[in-house]
Amino acid sequence: MVDGINHEKVTQWMKENIKEINSPLEFQLITGGHSNLTFKVTTNTGDNYVLRRPPLGHVLESAHDMAREFKIISSLQNAGVPVPKTWGLCVDKTVNDAPFYVMGYVEGSVLNDSQLGAEIPAADRHDIGIDVINILTRLHLVNPDEVGLGELGRKEAYLSRQLKRWTKQWEASKTHEIPAMEESARLLAERMPEQVGSAIVHGDYRLGNMMVKGKQVKAILDWELCTLGDPLADVGYLLNNWVSPGEIEEKEGDQAPTAAGGYPSRDELCDIYTEKTGRDLAGINYYRAFSHWRLAAIGQGVYKRYLLGAMGKDREHDLDRQKEGVSIRANAALELLS
Repeated sequence: MVDGINHEKVTQWMKENIKEINSPLEFQLITGGHSNLTFKVTTNTGDNYVLRRPPLGHVLESAHDMAREFKIISSLQNAGVPVPKTWGLCVDKTVNDAPFYVMGYVEGSVLNDSQLGAEIPAADRHDIGIDVINILTRLHLVNPDEVGLGELGRKEAYLSRQLKRWTKQWEASKTHEIPAMEESARLLAERMPEQVGSAIVHGDYRLGNMMVKGKQVKAILDWELCTLGDPLADVGYLLNNWVSPGEIEEKEGDQAPTAAGGYPSRDELCDIYTEKTGRDLAGINYYRAFSHWRLAAIGQGVYKRYLLGAMGKDREHDLDRQKEGVSIRANAALELLS
């Protein structure tokens, strides 16, 4: 048996809702943790599907909204953004104790770090990077109303809403003083740019959330943070994760896949984005700073939960690393604002 899957009931549901399905089915956990759980489903004829469900024992329904994620991916099927085919959504909790949806299985690699980034043939890396930015431009040019996503979220005041939310998170989870967090928050509020238009914002747009094969991105994954708002937030986040070789010291943790070298530069990505969307990226460092600051606030929340959970001596290194990561993010934000 696989934790998170009621084998008999899920098999029956898939047989009833997907005509192509041939049982028996085999379920294998692909990714798990505090985020949504992803399972590979293999039929007796060797066909593959993917099932997504909330993490085990989750509390906040809004943080793991399967119907919302399913709607986003389904709405983008013909929008020029590579997403898996969607097969069905189950909101009946009697089937698997939580809602889930099924989508197509996409072959490829997920580039989570520089070691995996280095496994990509050098001749393919530049083209992959160009595909990454081209897909982002297409996503940001999609009219949400035309694809049925006009009610996904508020379109205006994205930054002010985010600053308010994560300032509250920071204040609620603060365990020690980090002057760079307070100063960054002040400068972000003081220098907040006017939002020009709105778009579908992925919220976690990086190579680690993409399926790559050959010279192309075959699918954009993990849409759970997607909303409507300022598209430059996606650009700033992507640039922070687009690390050049030697840019980050090893002590800061796993390097981004682009640290392996051979991928386009940040400047090249920005030039393409500006040319194709007409958006001015002169102030993109603000969005990069905001991204670092937001992740620091999120990281502090995780650190406090770990701290209160008495992780034990065998996890003290992880605790120290989490604490240091918050300071690193906060200082990176302040440096970009200075």
